Amino acid sequence: MLEKIISGGQSGADRAALDFALARGLAHGGWCPRGRLAEDGAIDVRYQLVETPSAEFAQRTEWNVRDSDGTVIFTIAARLAGGSLQTAEFARRCQKPCLHLAREREGDRAAAKLLGFLTGHRIRTLNVAGPRESEAPQVGKYVRETLRKLETCPGRGVW
Repeated sequence: MLEKIISGGQSGADRAALDFALARGLAHGGWCPRGRLAEDGAIDVRYQLVETPSAEFAQRTEWNVRDSDGTVIFTIAARLAGGSLQTAEFARRCQKPCLHLAREREGDRAAAKLLGFLTGHRIRTLNVAGPRESEAPQVGKYVRETLRKLETCPGRGVW
């Protein structure tokens, strides 16, 4: 049963997941860069994130992978790039389960795939990652839609 959603607080995929958790009263958290850095300014304190010692984005990415039971990476395009690719590499290195959901590949099947991932790996703390808003303007919407659909999946019972 999913207990907590974590992310690094960047605009886009990360922030959409945190907003989803806040709106539903789900536990949330994660690591963010020192100074609460994000592309759109300082990350709001309403997000219960802990600052890493470094202002480098890679450290918070690795620590969120490390401290979760599994990671889901949301993208619009089917190919991983940049920080999303780095997230998948950290998951491999940490031997943590990782699921990549690409809107152009999964379409309406994303929520069912995520449910299978959560139940199959018994994920309690889920790290949500993906591109920032400036790199993929629709990614936040994709995250929100998928998580909303997850709530209505038959036999859901994930939170």
